[in-house]
Amino acid sequence: MKNLLMLEELGQFCLAIFLFSQLQYSWWLFPLCLLLPDVSMIGYLISPKIGAWVYNFFHHKLFAVVVLILGFYLKIQVVEFIGIILFAHSAMDRIFGYGLKFNDHSKHTHLGWAGKKNDI
Repeated sequence: MKNLLMLEELGQFCLAIFLFSQLQYSWWLFPLCLLLPDVSMIGYLISPKIGAWVYNFFHHKLFAVVVLILGFYLKIQVVEFIGIILFAHSAMDRIFGYGLKFNDHSKHTHLGWAGKKNDI
C-alpha cells in the first residue's frame, strides 16, 4: 500500500510539472519556489497548535487546487503558478513521508511520525 500511495503522489508531482510547463515562466522558477510553502512552519514559533493549522492550510491539496482554478478562471498566471507550487510541494512532501500535521508535535503527521519508517 505504501508504494501505491507513493506512486500516486509521484503522479501528482508529475502533473504539477506538466501544468507548470503550460505557463510562460522560466523553468528555473519551479525548483526555486518549490520549498517556499515550508515558510508556513513559522507558525510553530507561536505554538504547536497554530503551527499545525498554518502548515496544514498551506499544505492541503484542496487549497492548492482552489488557488490554481481561481488563477485559471481569472486568467492570472501568477495565481496559477502559486497553486501549482502549493500542489507540487504537497505531493513532494508526501513522497518523502511528510504529511499534514497534528497539533501535538511538528513531526506527528497523518502519515505517522516524520523521520521514522512508517507503514501506511
